[in-house]
Amino acid sequence: MTTPRPTDLTADEARRIALRAQGLLGTPNRKAGVRGILRHLGAVQLDTISVLARSHELIPYARLGAVGRRTVENAYWTTASTGAPSAQPHAFEYWSHAACILPIEEWPHFAFRRRAYRNRPHWNHELPDGAYDQVIKQLRAEGPLTATQLGGAKRTSEWWDWSGAKVAVERALMYGEVVCVERRGWKRIYDLAERAVPDALLHDEFDDTECLRRLVRLAGQSLGVGTRADIADYHRLKGEQVDAVIADSGLVPVTVEGWGKPAWADPAALEAPPRGRHRTTLLSPFDSLIWERARTERIFGFTHRLEAYVPKQKRVYGYFAMPVLAGGRLVGRVDPAREGHTLVAKQVTLDGPKAVPAVAQALIEAASWVDCTNVRVERVDAPELHAPLTAELARALA
Repeated sequence: MTTPRPTDLTADEARRIALRAQGLLGTPNRKAGVRGILRHLGAVQLDTISVLARSHELIPYARLGAVGRRTVENAYWTTASTGAPSAQPHAFEYWSHAACILPIEEWPHFAFRRRAYRNRPHWNHELPDGAYDQVIKQLRAEGPLTATQLGGAKRTSEWWDWSGAKVAVERALMYGEVVCVERRGWKRIYDLAERAVPDALLHDEFDDTECLRRLVRLAGQSLGVGTRADIADYHRLKGEQVDAVIADSGLVPVTVEGWGKPAWADPAALEAPPRGRHRTTLLSPFDSLIWERARTERIFGFTHRLEAYVPKQKRVYGYFAMPVLAGGRLVGRVDPAREGHTLVAKQVTLDGPKAVPAVAQALIEAASWVDCTNVRVERVDAPELHAPLTAELARALA
């Protein structure tokens, strides 16, 4: 007799389902490695900020532990068979939740967004006459190029003042005529999609409904359980787009204690109670477990905000405060920096004395990952916990 799937979840069950769906509860598939994490999450957000490391490196680190940073980069950007005529990329970069690394097999399902960009009437950057055709012509003749090689990324030092070539190649990327399947030294490498995307995937045959149905299903799988807003936010869909396809997405309606809004779950996530080892780790502020603030507050009772773009005098938790995950809870924050071979915890926030060992463990593992041999704590928001945290770090490092 088959056990019926639950349709009513406690808040704790929903939290554990979300952790497992995000690869932070249970044993990760180490054989699949970084590429497995990418496929499992469906999207890994990119960002320019690098404190410990860039966010797309921190995402697999949080799930797999101290995997080499070069290994991470190679996993995203190295083709399946380097140097072989049939070499194919594993990933491409496109607009999803934000600028994200996406599994290459999802290229056809972003056809709806490429079509929307092609039909977009207004843009922030004006496209100079002839610039688009020139970029396509140059890429066809010379092969993959950076924006600098195409004629320069910016006209001045201001970050928004793009050159004509940069405007053109970014427009071509949005349209899908150009693709980025590699970054080198943080620079996008642009190529013609017809050359870089595998032939079997290089099409826009799926209509909007089919694309949206797939992305809603993927979001539900990656979240485990979520509200309409959670599911829409994952790939930045509109609420009405979710509404149009969710009944046919394969997700099932559930009620979650305390959520106050309808929710949907991945049926596979409901089949067995989520069990296994909890990760203790620092999380990137751009980690998909916590990138949606309202969801993070609802599931973890934790207010999360990136303050890098907040004036220094108005920051509460620090420039790049990284939440600390331990035991399936968010137990504190660390605003890190590096000075030589020392990882500096500039500001630490702890959820009481019980969080001290977990935060110390997270700091030590992160330090080792970025080749730091020492950890120094500058400020703890609860001053009486500074000495216990420092002592725990000294004991673990001894």
